[in-house]
Amino acid sequence: ASAAEIAAITDWLKREGTCLLLAPHHDVGFTDDYVQRQIEYEHHGDRLVPRQQRFSQLTRSLMAALEVPVHNIWGLRPAVVEGTTEIAPLTRFRDLDDPRLLDNVTTLNFHQHLPHYELTAPESDGLRVLGRQRVDPNRPHPFTDAGNTEFNALIWMPPGGQRAGDIVLIDSTHFTTLFGGTDSLRNLWNNLVTMAH
Repeated sequence: ASAAEIAAITDWLKREGTCLLLAPHHDVGFTDDYVQRQIEYEHHGDRLVPRQQRFSQLTRSLMAALEVPVHNIWGLRPAVVEGTTEIAPLTRFRDLDDPRLLDNVTTLNFHQHLPHYELTAPESDGLRVLGRQRVDPNRPHPFTDAGNTEFNALIWMPPGGQRAGDIVLIDSTHFTTLFGGTDSLRNLWNNLVTMAH
């Protein structure tokens, strides 16, 4: 992001009622280890995505400039409800969801390679994970090998300091119905544009 873009967004976020939606996508195969790249490739199972496909350098530079302590990493396949092809429900943290972003939202969509929004600062009142998605436990991946079962799918940063606007992080694919979850996604979109405080 250019200095002018960063300055414009920073200034805009000083206005009450603003909300910056950041939607960094996956970072598949970010290693030089070809064995790991193959494991990631087999995990997501999408033959159209190569063993290395890195996104979000622009968004990452903007996040760094705005001091958003989040790093998009991996490309994870969501779990499904056993015996079906339906995506497993979200783990929602309603007690943290003051803007009610996840009201009537039980799932996101079944995109095969969703990013984990890794926090680079401790979770706090100013950095809240509102939703986590279960990872497919039947496909090996370094993320699950490390003992993780869910990835951070929705993060909210309420206003703080000089920033009067909100910041929301959620993957860009959740703004299309190509991968299912239509009713829940409609509710999510409505909740986002009518955020309650």
